[in-house]
Amino acid sequence: MNKAQQKKFNSLYQQHVNALHRQGKATSTIDVYARAVRRISAFFDVCPDRLTQAQLEDYFTALVKSHSWSTVKTDRNGLQFFYKHIIHKQWVWVDIVNPPQKKVLPDILTVKEVERLINGTRELRYQVFILTAYSMGLRLGEALNLQVGDIDKARMKVHVRQGKGKKDRFVTLPKATLVALRQYWASHRHPDRLFPAGRTPALRQVARTVMDRGGLQKSFQVIAKDCGIRKRIRIHSLRHCYGAHLVEAGLNLRAIQHEMGHACPKTTALYTQLTELTQQNTDKLINGLVNRLHLPLDGEV
Repeated sequence: MNKAQQKKFNSLYQQHVNALHRQGKATSTIDVYARAVRRISAFFDVCPDRLTQAQLEDYFTALVKSHSWSTVKTDRNGLQFFYKHIIHKQWVWVDIVNPPQKKVLPDILTVKEVERLINGTRELRYQVFILTAYSMGLRLGEALNLQVGDIDKARMKVHVRQGKGKKDRFVTLPKATLVALRQYWASHRHPDRLFPAGRTPALRQVARTVMDRGGLQKSFQVIAKDCGIRKRIRIHSLRHCYGAHLVEAGLNLRAIQHEMGHACPKTTALYTQLTELTQQNTDKLINGLVNRLHLPLDGEV
């Protein structure tokens, strides 16, 4: 883009972001919708208000080949918003076929493997963060944004604020997790945050942000590798492990749904597919049912 086009793009882009904020879109939605405008502008090196229908079709053809369906869908939604609210043009629908969805079950760590992860680093911040995320089934952002005031010692609960879907919930705080959080907070004593940014206690005490998400994910992968864990896991896997381990411990699905903040019970039911105990119980029950039949069969299998 030349200087005039770049100036126009900057103006339209800022209008786009401002409109998203005015409509109360979630931060994650604003990020991906804004990225859609940046990506297509970079693809053609033109201001997006000048794109033709043919260019839109070419763009999505390339995007389908190079990115996930989730990215394709959010880019289309972001551009639709841009057309409707910013440049006030009629969005000409681009036909995109949703490919068959793949149903992949996540890898699950055993309790011993989770223990190896926690003990697999000498850095207290990583040890406590992994324990916190796992022991309360928290999403990455939920754990990172925990504050001192969210800890309710009297009730042994943690107030998770504005989780997925902008919903608050209370989760059970294990005693071991409380002890670990106290120990880590005592090392930096930030007035508000439990997991502030910074490489030293002094920097953490005055930090204005939380630990970097990307850096945390990379460190987690290194820790897993050093522990000899070859399963395909990331920090969010700890949440899946928590759910599966609660099923194995015998907690009912309704209680698990409440603890994890699932809107749909079908999401919680996924964890029954991830445990060996569930399969063992299924085998036992099915065999017990069939064994009740009086069958005139003597042959062996």
